[in-house]
Amino acid sequence: MVRIAIANQKGGVGKTTTAINAATALAASGWKVLLIDLDPQGNASTGLGVNQSERENNSYDLLISDIGLSDCVVKTRVPGLDIVPATVDLSGAEVELVEFEERTHRLKKALDEGDDGLWDICLIDCPPSLGLLTLNAMVAAESLLVPLQCEFFALEGLSQLLQTVERIRARFNRGLSVMGVVLTMYDRRNKLSEQVSDDVRACLGNIVFDTVIPRNVRLSEAPSHGLPALIYDHRCSGSEAYINLARELIARLPARKAAA
Repeated sequence: MVRIAIANQKGGVGKTTTAINAATALAASGWKVLLIDLDPQGNASTGLGVNQSERENNSYDLLISDIGLSDCVVKTRVPGLDIVPATVDLSGAEVELVEFEERTHRLKKALDEGDDGLWDICLIDCPPSLGLLTLNAMVAAESLLVPLQCEFFALEGLSQLLQTVERIRARFNRGLSVMGVVLTMYDRRNKLSEQVSDDVRACLGNIVFDTVIPRNVRLSEAPSHGLPALIYDHRCSGSEAYINLARELIARLPARKAAA
């Protein structure tokens, strides 16, 4: 199972929107996808229509208790896409994890033990911070997908994130790599968006995906209906962009998809 953490310590950059719609597009392409909601806000769970009553076992339990991965998984409305949902209990996990000896490896351990070949790929939706939850995701993952909002402070935040990745490589996970940076909330009417895009591409080169996710009202509306944008309105510009992003993601993935 390929493991990808979707992370950026800055909030409001489109991490959860990217997680939901990239996961949906991958599932539509025939991949068996597991999405882990590691954000205490639980927006990925809500955005996929998972009610609070369906979150009895969740990502908090996966990290803190001895409940196994399979007991935390909930099927979504999207064929081929399962989720480990999140609840507000996860907000206390940062403090509770401190008591564990291998507190940075709890998620990795759970995934290692629970990976029984049911899924081809695992996406981990991280909270907007560089705390223990995000650290667990980066230790468990093989690669990192970074949504980057097209705004003035984007490169400054990205620099801090990449420094954190280097520290994690050195101390916890030498195999962690940055799969790519995806530019989000791009407004073609705004020259700043174009300038930020040019600066990021000049700085990072081919690591930046060709696909750019536009500002799109349908992307914002979809979660309130408990649906990915690709199902809510598959013809909107945001959905089309995430379909293209999924194609690029697949091209960058290792050729080890599980046999169907």
